[in-house]
Amino acid sequence: MVLLNWIIGAVILYFLASLRVVNEYERGVKFTFGKFTGIMNPGLRVVLPVIQTWQKVDMRVKAVDVPDQESITKDNITVGINAVIYYKVSDAKKAILEVERFKYAVSQLAQTTMRNIVGEVELDDLLSKRDKISEEIRKIIDKETDPWGIKVNAVELKDITLAPDMKRVIGKQAEAEREKRAVIIKAEGEVIAANNMSKAANTLAKGPGALHLRTLQSINDMSSDKSNTVVFAVPLEILKAFEGYKKKK
Repeated sequence: MVLLNWIIGAVILYFLASLRVVNEYERGVKFTFGKFTGIMNPGLRVVLPVIQTWQKVDMRVKAVDVPDQESITKDNITVGINAVIYYKVSDAKKAILEVERFKYAVSQLAQTTMRNIVGEVELDDLLSKRDKISEEIRKIIDKETDPWGIKVNAVELKDITLAPDMKRVIGKQAEAEREKRAVIIKAEGEVIAANNMSKAANTLAKGPGALHLRTLQSINDMSSDKSNTVVFAVPLEILKAFEGYKKKK
């Protein structure tokens, strides 16, 4: 009787020890005598001690920081670059059977891919087309990790750092570009003003007395401010008219 109680107790303990809980966001990969025998879905599951083993796989999206990488761009400029990768396990079986330590493998693949892509673009493109380069990196990593059961959702380039001397060069280049735009805008404004003045001159020339009326209008505008001193130049046409009048006399 005592032996029977020991046996029953051992069976109960063995059964309790075989119970495992798989959370909703997890999957379990089960092995029997070292051989894959199935995927354990969320809930209370049985894994027989000694006979069976299992590995838990988190199926949620993971954000992994890619450490700073020193890369050389296509135009031979050294930059420091880091990124964040967002990925998730799409196939728990492949993530365990096809690759060892898939988290580490994804991080290493991201580092090498990032250095390779940066080496294929010039610095200006790296700075101005960050989203496009990030997407290109994502596609390559996603393709390479597909046999591992990994789905890469996004790759975001965080920081791109330059050497201090290169920062000064880029600052001077940006200042020169701003000055260039200012000169162009000023020149365009002068051209427009010259065209408008030419049109105004043509209009005034076609109308008899229009120039004199415009002169009087300008004098009137200036005289409204008492602090102004107006020096009026008499048009030559008026002087010639007086000269002709004296000769007739």
